[in-house]
Amino acid sequence: MPARKVSSARPRPNPGMSDRAVAAKTGKTWAQWVRTLNSAGAAKMTHRDIAGYLHSKLHVPGWWAQMVTVGYERLTGRREKGETPAGYSVSASRTVSVAPSRLFAAWNTPAQRRRWLRGDKLEISTATAPKSIRAAWGSSRVAIMFYPKGPARTAVAVDHMKLSGAREAARMKAYWSRQLDALEQHLAR
Repeated sequence: MPARKVSSARPRPNPGMSDRAVAAKTGKTWAQWVRTLNSAGAAKMTHRDIAGYLHSKLHVPGWWAQMVTVGYERLTGRREKGETPAGYSVSASRTVSVAPSRLFAAWNTPAQRRRWLRGDKLEISTATAPKSIRAAWGSSRVAIMFYPKGPARTAVAVDHMKLSGAREAARMKAYWSRQLDALEQHLAR
């Protein structure tokens, strides 16, 4: 009986999009892109250089050049999910049954925010009512966007950027999910 292969504890890299989807839009599967880019010397190129090569030499449209570059970096172990050149990034969102102005006020008013945001470290740098808030969170950055879904429904999306590593990103992803639950409960009162 042949010996069974033992799988590695490391998960397979995920390029962020299926082979079928990338091939439909770019004409190549992920395996083909990895071969093409490795042949072009992409292993020694920066992110910007890879995207530039895809766009200028292979005529891959801008957004797709970025998507293929990120997928290549993930597949070759140069980038993890959520990792950007400026650190790690996570997001969380929720749709709540309140008007945009009320949801914005729950974020933008410190007294209100203290009622639901545990460990509040937001240092708001810009706020455009009732559309967006940009803030520092220690050495990282947070962008909060508000999207009206009708007169009494609003979606809020939190993007937390410039996180130091995968462990901090996972911790903050869970944190924002819990805090959006708390926000929803606060607004239901």
